[in-house]
Amino acid sequence: MKKRWIYSGVGAIGAGALTYLLKDEKRRTDLKDKAKSFTDNIRENFQKDDNSDLPVEKAGVPEFDHTENTKMVDEGSQFGVQYYNKIKEEEAEKIQDKQNA
Repeated sequence: MKKRWIYSGVGAIGAGALTYLLKDEKRRTDLKDKAKSFTDNIRENFQKDDNSDLPVEKAGVPEFDHTENTKMVDEGSQFGVQYYNKIKEEEAEKIQDKQNA
């Protein structure tokens, strides 16, 4: 029940602030321009035609100049699993130290 009152209060304050900001014509046009440029930037980032960031062309192709990577994948690299286990062990030790103190 209390959450409903909090949400209603936050909504009312937000609506009041928005009304105050949109009251003036200059502020309204500035806000529209900023919102349009923001949405345009987001659209440009999601609609990139240039996928040069992704190594898709190199994926699965054992090149001679990437022998270390090829060897690591061939051996079934366990680095990620070992790192995760190490972090979990350190967290468990910290918890035990706190409980023993």
